[in-house]
Amino acid sequence: MNTPKKTEELTFITLGPSGTNHEFVTHNYLKYRGIQTASVQLIDNFQLGLSMIADGEADHMVQAAVHPDCADVVAKAHFEYDIHIIDTFISPSKELGILTRRDVKIPKSIALQPATRKYADLNKWKEFVPVNSIMHVAEGLLEGRYDSGLTTVEIAEQYKDVLRIDTRIGTVDDPWIVYGRCRVSNGEIIASPTCSAFADFSMFDGQ
Repeated sequence: MNTPKKTEELTFITLGPSGTNHEFVTHNYLKYRGIQTASVQLIDNFQLGLSMIADGEADHMVQAAVHPDCADVVAKAHFEYDIHIIDTFISPSKELGILTRRDVKIPKSIALQPATRKYADLNKWKEFVPVNSIMHVAEGLLEGRYDSGLTTVEIAEQYKDVLRIDTRIGTVDDPWIVYGRCRVSNGEIIASPTCSAFADFSMFDGQ
């Protein structure tokens, strides 16, 4: 493993292309953490991301815990690359919906990122096309490769003459994982000391 170069700017990597929930959430995470000296690079797959961190080309990677590759990435990160989970958080997604091409009256095919399969009732579609990101869903929809797609509502707003919104799903609260080289676990649970859901039941005094 190469020794990472010392730089003043941290490099975070996450799933592209531009416009994905991964990019959106990563920028929001950096803002929340107050990390001002950081750049965000977009990658095509998380295996590449692990290699980039191991080779010192990036410092951290952000991944949705509901992504289909997450379990494999966590295992490979730990056992093959000596890369660890250093942080977790909850974040809402962009507003999602099912968009359909306006020239299609009765849609038969729908593209979706597999992790979003249960976000809506899809029984009226006969063919399901798995795609690795919601923005690639949008690209294929605009190119006419399928009738409908589960992607961000903002795409329909940008291409009103081409797409219509069949179903508004809204935002989804997803769990997210941040990877890095330095292991933070010390054998004990690492979690936020407060959780509003348990405020009336917890006896934790913060000490």
